[in-house]
Amino acid sequence: MSTAPSAAVAAPPDPASPYRWRWLALVAILGAEIMDLLDATVVGIAAPSIRADLGGDGATIQWIAAGYTLAFAVGLITGGRLGDLYGRRRMFLVGLVGFVVSSALCGFAGSPEMLITSRVLQGLFGALLIPQGFGIIKATFPETELPKVFGVFGPVMGLAAVAGPVVAGALIAWNPAGADWRTVFLINVPVGLAAFVLAAKVLPESRAEGSPRPDPLGFVLVSIGLALLVYPLVEGRELGWPTWTIAMMVVSVPVLAIFGVHQVRRSRAGRAPLVEPGLFRSRAFTGGLVLGLVLFGSLTGLAFALGLHLQLTLGFTPLQAGLVQAPWAFGIAVGATLAGAWLGPKLGRLCIQIGAVVTVAGIAGTIATFTATGAGLHGWELAPALLVTGIGVGMAMTPFFDITLAGVELDMVGSASGVLNANQQLGATAGTAVLGTVFFGLLEAGDAPGAVTVVLWLAAALMAGSVVLAWLLPRRAREEEVPV
Repeated sequence: MSTAPSAAVAAPPDPASPYRWRWLALVAILGAEIMDLLDATVVGIAAPSIRADLGGDGATIQWIAAGYTLAFAVGLITGGRLGDLYGRRRMFLVGLVGFVVSSALCGFAGSPEMLITSRVLQGLFGALLIPQGFGIIKATFPETELPKVFGVFGPVMGLAAVAGPVVAGALIAWNPAGADWRTVFLINVPVGLAAFVLAAKVLPESRAEGSPRPDPLGFVLVSIGLALLVYPLVEGRELGWPTWTIAMMVVSVPVLAIFGVHQVRRSRAGRAPLVEPGLFRSRAFTGGLVLGLVLFGSLTGLAFALGLHLQLTLGFTPLQAGLVQAPWAFGIAVGATLAGAWLGPKLGRLCIQIGAVVTVAGIAGTIATFTATGAGLHGWELAPALLVTGIGVGMAMTPFFDITLAGVELDMVGSASGVLNANQQLGATAGTAVLGTVFFGLLEAGDAPGAVTVVLWLAAALMAGSVVLAWLLPRRAREEEVPV
């Protein structure tokens, strides 16, 4: 007979008696995180095979990636709050089932239109699934274990993002049953089903105290505001930044401002807002939002430029380009282990700053390697610099989530998680849009070596800026804060 708790009896633990199955719950949550991050990066590798099979022009291929990103970013804040209102475990399971079904639809798509629609569904269900993880963790683990738990998230995100091209290239090369590009989506079905079985067994239920009611007007306002902001960031570079893309971003500002005013009024009236205004009185949370924009923007821009340069300029295959980045992934694991076991708890905010400095040194080494080798680069020659870069990333990301979310009350954690994830997605999207525009502008001007050099220096400058921005955070998680 199984000794795992049933769905009916699983509940948040008493602080004096930690929840027995909390580490298995973390495995289920991380499995969902990995599926989401892999699906956000596989289309770039699978695009040529998709186009050869289903047809479509460049805009069609762009939308296969953009449909997921846009739906995911727009739905995150609402998805996080729904967990507070209706139960985080319940929303996690609903989101996981929807993600698996929409992945299967992607895998069996018979036309570009069906694939784009399925990718939008994937993004929406991902936005319901992913924000629940932080809330379940806060409700399940004792305070003393949270640094170790949150310390896992940064490395997992970094590793999954770097591993995405490798996994996608390997699956397409494997080509089981002649499935070709479809394998990058169909792999989610067995993985997702396994995660569902585990999650249904071990995840405890938790939600906000009382019976808060939904905020439909807030949902409409934030969805419109984020769509106006994210859509031009996703599409602007591909379209050459026409005037209407700039206009959309400008209009998003007053729409989001109206949303903010509505949230404050709703909170003062004693009704549950979609985003708790009290979150922004936390120095750790507000500082983490600013720092997160820069951190994720620089890392995404770095990965974007590196992968494109290896393939478009140096002629590496997708699988080769992914394997070249393996030392980066290994470095993230090393840096995360150092930060999680010793540096993070001991140094707190300083660990983020040291990690950012090490990352800048690694990027500088990468630039020096490209400059010295030119078109005759061998992949192994990048290994030392990418290893250093990865160690820095692992050190910087490991304490980030723990410090940012440490002071958030459990009733607000779904709202906080949705905002933090949306902020992360916005930073990554903006980093790709801005640095991608610079990269392709120089590439089309005939300066391929200059394209990668300039973009890598810009990524290094952003990372260096995070050293300064980290001072917005308290020195350590759970340190007494001065309200902002």
